[in-house]
Amino acid sequence: MVPQQNLIEKLHLLKVGETAPDFSLLDQDGKTHTLSDYRGKWIVLYFYPNDDTPGCTKEACNFRDSHELFKKKNIQVFGVSKNTVKSHEKFAQKYSLSFPILADPEKVVLTKYGVWGEKFFMGRFFKGTYRITYLINPEGKVAKVYTKVDTALHAQEIAQDIEVLMSRN
Repeated sequence: MVPQQNLIEKLHLLKVGETAPDFSLLDQDGKTHTLSDYRGKWIVLYFYPNDDTPGCTKEACNFRDSHELFKKKNIQVFGVSKNTVKSHEKFAQKYSLSFPILADPEKVVLTKYGVWGEKFFMGRFFKGTYRITYLINPEGKVAKVYTKVDTALHAQEIAQDIEVLMSRN
């Protein structure tokens, strides 16, 4: 058996302090979001494997349920996956998601952020998206990278980390 953590270590993830690569992607409503347009805000950029699967749904709903907390602190949350705008539209409507989920079917942003790579599941290797989150500070730099995510508590963990990071500035 190949431990997933060994495969994560082979990814080319961004490091704390690096500038987050700019991008423009469409959300579930067909609206374009460009990362650099959000300079001056904290950004939660979470990558997930697939719409409407158990872990991904739990994580998305966790962010949905914490939306007011993030909004009050002027923090922008984006989910990103390889799914299409149409898939995101259905997913967002089904679970009343209150934040943009961005479509990257060409895997351009997934690749820039190092989250697309070889995975191992059910005895086989395949290419897929890793569940990884980047916390990006108002200057556009990576402030934290989350490679081990508890989908039910992730939003709360990030909110606590942002509190600590904000208090240092």
